[in-house]
Amino acid sequence: MRRKGWAVGAVAILLIAGAIGIAWLNPQLTHYIESDGFRTELEKETAKGLHFPDGHYAPIHRKGFLTAGADRFQADSGRKALRAIDAHGITARFNPWGVFFRRWQLDDVHIDSGEVEIQTYMPSPEPSPAKPWFHVFLPRRVYLRQVEANPADVTWRFRGEKGGFLGTRLAITPHGRDFNYQASGGTLKMALSPNLQLRDTHLLIDRKLLTLYNLDLQPGGDASGSIHAEGTAGTGEDRSVDFNFSFEHIPVDEWLPKGWQEHVGGKASGKILWRGKNPKLESSVGEATLRVNGGRIIELPFLENVAKITNEKALERLTLNDCSFALAWNYPSAEIKNIAIEERGKFRAEGRIQIERKR
Repeated sequence: MRRKGWAVGAVAILLIAGAIGIAWLNPQLTHYIESDGFRTELEKETAKGLHFPDGHYAPIHRKGFLTAGADRFQADSGRKALRAIDAHGITARFNPWGVFFRRWQLDDVHIDSGEVEIQTYMPSPEPSPAKPWFHVFLPRRVYLRQVEANPADVTWRFRGEKGGFLGTRLAITPHGRDFNYQASGGTLKMALSPNLQLRDTHLLIDRKLLTLYNLDLQPGGDASGSIHAEGTAGTGEDRSVDFNFSFEHIPVDEWLPKGWQEHVGGKASGKILWRGKNPKLESSVGEATLRVNGGRIIELPFLENVAKITNEKALERLTLNDCSFALAWNYPSAEIKNIAIEERGKFRAEGRIQIERKR
């Protein structure tokens, strides 16, 4: 009983001593975390972990025993998948167990809003700055276990224009030394296409490959329509592309030039297979099928001329019972085949079109 009493007393003394130590250390820890020296070190390690040459945090404020925050983090000219980042309202929880894996581990990083610009890149050796003799005892890098931003803009350059997912919910998780990107909600804006609503997407970019696990979209205001894409694109010496697309009930007028939109209607469904030794059109081969349901052509100048020539007023307005074709291309050749366009009782057209070097 006496030994048991001594053990209980010893544990109580340790707990009291620990509480006193934490109480004494707590303001000292706050002072260190909010110091310029800690911010500078965190900027350096965060930039290194995200493969930026440098980065900048706004003043850091401690929000809890293991939680701190900053109003902003900015970095540019990234060497890998991230080209630029601008994050606002950052809160992160420090995981002290990461020190045993020689890393500054930040769990549950939350960002109120931000923009990330991604890119494909050619792998190159990472710079290796000189290290002090005691570096073997220190963590080697910052490790971000999970980053969430809502809302966020994930952007890239396409045909010389800025496009991307705007106002989406973004989650970034590590994949070795690279990152997985998952997003849901928001709007996809890109050159050559109307705005589309994002349902969900999952993307991985590493030193050899861009892997699109899934991309699911729908036209704005039409829940019945859908677009699905998946595939890969080389990011290293191999720049080949291999993508599959499928779409259902997509309004065709939104994809046409403005001068055609008031004259053509219907909903399109089909599939596209795209291959190439690089992303350039000149290196591509592929196949596609298209069917338009509920197709209609109204007051098109060409049809008005046909109606005058034939003296058939009904030809000015067509409601198509059948509208479908298949497309195969191997640049610079393309063939549109299995063409079938019909309005029963008015006309039917069948045939094929061969294109060779734009002729």
